[in-house]
Amino acid sequence: MKNVYDIIKRPVITEQSMEGVADKKYVFMVDVDSSKTEIKAAVEEAFGVKVAKINTVRMQGKMKRTGAYPAGRRPAYKKAIVKLTDDSKAIELFEGMV
Repeated sequence: MKNVYDIIKRPVITEQSMEGVADKKYVFMVDVDSSKTEIKAAVEEAFGVKVAKINTVRMQGKMKRTGAYPAGRRPAYKKAIVKLTDDSKAIELFEGMV
């Protein structure tokens, strides 16, 4: 059984993700092997909110050069866009960011 913090790795703090905070949409970096039901349960347990919908995106790692040779790749990761219900409270972690 995975721990809540094994599934949710960190929040994604970008300009685009902060625009969704007003609509109660939050973006998290999650474990690559986790499913939508596991992510929903982890967010509800960790922050005490009610989740309405989850969208996930698997991102491929970018190719990076470290000089002429060898070329490397950044690791692949998975993002989850979490939409909360209208009657749910906001996540305090994002409150000071906006």
